Amino acid sequence: HGFRFDVLNVIGKADKLVDAPPSVASKTLYTDTPIVQDYLKELAANSFGQDDNRVTVGEMSSTTIANSIAYTKPDNHELSMVFQFHHLKTDYKNGEKWSKVPYDFNALRDILHTWGQGLDQGGGWQALFWNNHDQPRAINRFGDVGQYRVKSAELLAAAIHLSRGTPYIYMGEEIGMTDPDYTSMADYVDVEAKNAYAALLGKGMSEKEAFGIILAKARDNSRTPMQWDASDHAGFTTGTPWLRPTNQAAINVQAELAHGEIFKFYQQLIALRKQYPVISDGSYTPFGTEIDRLYAYIRTYGTQQLLVLNNFSDKTMTVPLPEKFQTAKVLITNEATLTPTAIMTLPPYATIGLLQKA
Repeated sequence: HGFRFDVLNVIGKADKLVDAPPSVASKTLYTDTPIVQDYLKELAANSFGQDDNRVTVGEMSSTTIANSIAYTKPDNHELSMVFQFHHLKTDYKNGEKWSKVPYDFNALRDILHTWGQGLDQGGGWQALFWNNHDQPRAINRFGDVGQYRVKSAELLAAAIHLSRGTPYIYMGEEIGMTDPDYTSMADYVDVEAKNAYAALLGKGMSEKEAFGIILAKARDNSRTPMQWDASDHAGFTTGTPWLRPTNQAAINVQAELAHGEIFKFYQQLIALRKQYPVISDGSYTPFGTEIDRLYAYIRTYGTQQLLVLNNFSDKTMTVPLPEKFQTAKVLITNEATLTPTAIMTLPPYATIGLLQKA
């Protein structure tokens, strides 16, 4: 039990209103200012910090690794962990959310590695996540919602659940829920999406192009009801929901528990994190950055090492394995026939964790 603090690193503002210099983004005037740490220390000392069992997570807007280390380093007595969003901006065009471009895999991988290694070396801690109430669903952004929906849902899960930090699960990802298949702006209720659509039209964009952007980026994509069963409102309500689900006949909890793979895969990941300190407490080292579309890392704890390989593509890839991992134990994989070899062949959206004593 504990507390989540919204956009916490912007609570420290100057006493007087000042203009930002032309060369400086205005948010730097109120983001990660030194007084934020003073406030956090005071808040912790007088409330949640008095109970070691309280978990605290701060949502951080445009923060840095150095500041995140300061917020979460245990000796500073501030927060347990932080959310950061840099990896969820890799499908923005020139930093603009309301655009529609393929995500930049190299940028995504660089961010995951830089933060994973940086917080490890600095003694900080992060919350690991792909989805939340303000983001379109990650499987649409970084995975595949067609042929490889199940495999890519499992890949996204393993990529963060085996990494260093505390993984978060957003409702629906454990059954592979996708963005809704909406067909018009009438389906959306979020004021941000409506305003963005009007702004895009105001820039001269066609209705089709503007709607395509809303379809890809709207927050409502992750706010549809949890799909419990195949009924009209997905078993969420007998009334009229705020947003309507669209593919509950194919994707729902009832069907997933009966014959699905994704939910069981999440259960396995959670059990492994509880069982193996190399997952919960191990260090983080990037691996295989020279291989296109491979996100991989090595976790180390004492004499144990865990190599995690993730194929972020719909193509088969080959990965040369270090000799010590060629005899490793397969801890988890979404491809039952995968075994360690000198040259690993990873099918599309394959993930595998190989455990070896150092």
